[in-house]
This record gives sequence, structure tokens and C-alpha cells, in this order.
Amino acid sequence: MCGIIGVCASPGRRLNTGEMVFKGLLRLEYRGYDSAGVASIESGVIKVLKGKGRIADLEKKLGFSRVGGSVVIGHTRWATHGAPSDENAHPHTDCTGSIAIVHNGIIENYRELREALAKKGHVFKSETDTEVVAHLIEEYLKTGLAPYEAFKKAISSIRGSYAILAVFSSQPDTIFFAKKDSPLVIGLGEGFNMVASDIPALLEYTRRVITVRDMWVGYITGDSVFIEELGKGPVEPSSYVRVVEWDLESASKGGYQHFMIKEIHEQPRALAETFYGALSDLSLGEAAKILLDARRIYITAAGTSYHASLHFALSMGRISKILVTPFIASEYESYAPTAREGDVLIAVSQSGETMDTLKAVRAFKERGARVIAVSNVVDSAIPRESDLPLYTRAGPEIGVAATKTFTTQTLLLSLLALEYGLLRGELLKSEYEELRKELSKSSELASKTISWSEGVARKIAEFLRFKNSIYYLSRGIGLPTAMEGALKIKEIAYIHAEAYPAGESKHGPIALVEKDFPVVFVVPRDEYYEKLILGNIQEMKARGAFIIGVAPEDSKLLDLFDICIKTPASNWLTTPITHTPPLQLVAYYTSVYKGFDPDKPRNLAKTVTVE
Repeated sequence: MCGIIGVCASPGRRLNTGEMVFKGLLRLEYRGYDSAGVASIESGVIKVLKGKGRIADLEKKLGFSRVGGSVVIGHTRWATHGAPSDENAHPHTDCTGSIAIVHNGIIENYRELREALAKKGHVFKSETDTEVVAHLIEEYLKTGLAPYEAFKKAISSIRGSYAILAVFSSQPDTIFFAKKDSPLVIGLGEGFNMVASDIPALLEYTRRVITVRDMWVGYITGDSVFIEELGKGPVEPSSYVRVVEWDLESASKGGYQHFMIKEIHEQPRALAETFYGALSDLSLGEAAKILLDARRIYITAAGTSYHASLHFALSMGRISKILVTPFIASEYESYAPTAREGDVLIAVSQSGETMDTLKAVRAFKERGARVIAVSNVVDSAIPRESDLPLYTRAGPEIGVAATKTFTTQTLLLSLLALEYGLLRGELLKSEYEELRKELSKSSELASKTISWSEGVARKIAEFLRFKNSIYYLSRGIGLPTAMEGALKIKEIAYIHAEAYPAGESKHGPIALVEKDFPVVFVVPRDEYYEKLILGNIQEMKARGAFIIGVAPEDSKLLDLFDICIKTPASNWLTTPITHTPPLQLVAYYTSVYKGFDPDKPRNLAKTVTVE
């Protein structure tokens, strides 16, 4: 996830376009903060200033706010292809330096496009997927197409998600744009127009906006807006103008009350980025080959990432009949002595900086093990010290309580489990394709489960706000999700919650159950585990517990719950995708109803960089 912005001023209109873009980038920095840059057109020449680092530091060094010209575009980056560096920072240009591009999203077919363009003599200066767009446009310009037609043809040639802005030195009064999946909004001013990833970047200057739809392309000048739907024809901009009522603080959260609820609702988009990003990256197959050669496989993490790791270990056992050893990173000293050359450690960390996990990586490497990193932050410490990094591409997560971290990690790790199962020969090609198809629906499944859950989650939260303790119970593949649900309500609502394998509850924990004691059952879509969980529900009901269910819409247990959140029917492998967002919503609303700020839970930090 990255942030983009562009400003066009009318001829003769005296505006500090550089300052407008700089301020907009600051308000988009929550979308990415590893590098930034701007491009302006001055005296018919494109000038690019960019580098690795935070925007405020780059402003001191490069002076973004001091660039001139009636047209300026800017970008703040969250790395997905290529490490954070001066070269990989946006904007990117073509070979001639007459085209500049900024982009938010993932170009799935960039490798094949890059190879084809290189054969035609194009020289690439970065490792990014974005740069191919500038060179594509250059190639189409050579055929005699006008800038806008060349831009449209380039857009038609790419696959993936994108919000793209382009400027041409030959048209110094125009910004071209295109959008698919990634957000983009146009701001309408007096004597100027703007375009950006999000409304906060525009609000200081205008409240009149047009939300750009998928497959729309067009351009803005200081006085006009042109829009068409790619392949279908023009769109009347005035039909889509609305006035934003939010203030700047509210707008930075997209109109949501807190970043946490915003990020819960971002999960469908994040899951799509994870899935298609994995498809476009050869590293997933390389990781599966490393695992295939492993003597033993370990996986380690902390907190939410540990729950994702446990889901992977259980999935590998079920798919490939192989034992994967999961362990909590802070306990690495108990596991590292067993590591040998030929072993593989998978280290999972959202930030890539978690100290306990980093220590485990170093301890295993000292004993000859290879390391695969799973992280959300490109070129962070753990990926740098690993043999092979895999990235979730979920974008920055501002709320301390992890949300899209868990769902995107489990999706990426599930894709890895399938690749391994196919290579090992435990999965038939048809089985692999069926499970891969289920995972391809992750974005849609998350969207459904969030929309189905919101109302019921509020009702459950009204009940839980007065409780002091909760059990979260499940079996098999549902257990990591139950553990994540318990962690969430502890973190932000400060309610004592424990997760157990449901069969373990009768070995002690059930002693605490009395009338209206809340027990949450996470029921995966699996007939075997449904039968086992049935007995556990009846045990709890016999002792007066208040039974809360999170279960598939076609579950046979629905009538047993006092209240239930129904989830879309899907494969057992997608349990974290379908069942976790409802538990996040329950925790969120319980926290809010108790008067707490879920974005800033007490005693917690987003990234734990101490042992």
C-alpha cells in the first residue's frame, strides 16, 4: 500500500504546488513511509526528487515543498517489489526522462513485460514493478500514438491492481490517471484540480471530490476533468461529485472512528494484494523447494504471528502429512539446540523487527539452519538476515492490535503449504487447484463475513462489556483462530480471556463455568470437528454457560448457540479468513462500549524490539 498525489494549477494561477503535494504526502504517510518522491514539470523538463526515508527528513534534504511548475505529482512508498532505496523510490521515469509515473498497487505481469521491454533496448534503473509502466508508455509513443492514447494502451497491457498517475514533459499542464482496485479520488478546486489516494490529502484545499471507479482512466488539468471507462466510453464527471463533511482528523481514518475498525474493513483489499502479490513473485515456489529439501521444519513467531504460524503447522500436517514444529519466539533457547544443518526455520513477523524472532533466526543460523522470513515490511531486519523473504503486502497497520496481519499471514502461509504439498506429491494437481481456488476467494470471503458480522458483533459486545472472563474454544484448524480471538479481547477490552482446545476444557477450566459465563466456540467447516465440538457445547450448556458461536452458515450446530455469527461456507483452510474478522469486531466493539481507545491499548507497543 502506497500513497500518491498530484496537483494541476490553471495557467496564471499562483499556487505553491510543491507545498500542496508535500502536505498531501504527509497526510498519506500512514499508507507508506519507507521512501518518497515528487516529480514536477519546469520549463518543459521533468524534475524528479526522491529518496529513501521519512517524508519530513526528505523535505529537509531535497526540498519537496520548493519545487515549481503548474503540475506536480508525489508518492510515499510501502515497498512491495524491491527494497526501500533511493533507486526504488517513486516517481519512475522512462529512458528519455520525458515521462514520470507514480503507482499504488501490484503489476502482476511486470516480469514478462520487463523482459520484453529489455529486449527492445529499454534500460531499467530500479527493481520495482512500477517502472515497466513508464517504459511501456515510451514504447507506445514510438509508434506515433499521442500521450493519452499511449497511456491508455499501456494500462490495457498490465494486469494487477493499480492507481497510477503519469505526467509528460510534452503536456506540462496535465496529469493522466487510471484506477483498478487501489483507491483514487479527484479533488475539484477553483483554478486547480487534484488527485490522490485518499481524501485527507485533499481536504485542506477542497471538499468537492469524485471517487474514481475501477477501470476509469482520464486526465485532469487546472480547469477540467476528463473521465472514461476503459473500453466503454466517456463518463460525465459532474454526475459523481460529492461534498465531504469530515474534518481532517476523521478523514485520515477514512471516516471510521478508529484505525482498528478501518483496518478490519481493509482486509478484503489486503488479502487481494497478498494473493496476487504471491502469484507475481517467484519466491513462493523457491520457498517450497527449500522446505522440500529440509530435514526438519520449524516455524516461530510472537503474538498474533505465532497464531498464524500454528495455523500453518496444522495445515502442513493435514495437507502433506508432515510434522512442522511451531514455537513461540521468546522460547527459542529451548528449541535452537535441536537445530542442525539441513533444517529450515520459518520466521514470521509483521514488522520484521521483532527482537525475540530475530534472536531465534540468529540462533538457528548459527547451527546451520536455513531461514525463510514472512514479513510485511520489505528489507526489514528479519528478511535481511534470512535466506529467502516472503512478503504479505498488507500495507501499514496503524492500530496496535493486529488485524490484517493475521489474515494475510495465514493466507500467504496457506499458499506456501499448497506449493509444498504439490511438490511433495501429497496433493494431486486437481486437489491443489481446488484448494488454490478456495484461497483465491479470500478477499470475497472476508468482505462477506465482515458485512454479515457487524450487527451481531455489536450485540455480543453489549453482553461481554460487563463480563470479567471468557473462554474461546475450538478444535483442530479452528484453534489458532480461537487463540487470536482471545488475544484481541484481552489486548483492547482488558477482559481476561483464555483459548483452549475444546476437549481440554473439561480437564480443569470447566470448573469456572457458571450461569451466563461466556464461552465462544469457533467452529471450522469440518464435519469431523463439528461432531467433536457438539459434545463440548453440550458440556458447557449443562453448566449454564452463555454460548456464542462463530460458525459456517450451513453448520449443523447453529441451533445450539445462544447467539451466533454466521460465516460464509468455505473450505477448512480458509477458517482464519472467514472466522477471524467477526472476532476482531467483537473485541473492537466491546472495547469501544467500555470507553477504551482500541488504537492505543495500555502497556502495548506495535513492534516489540526488546527481549
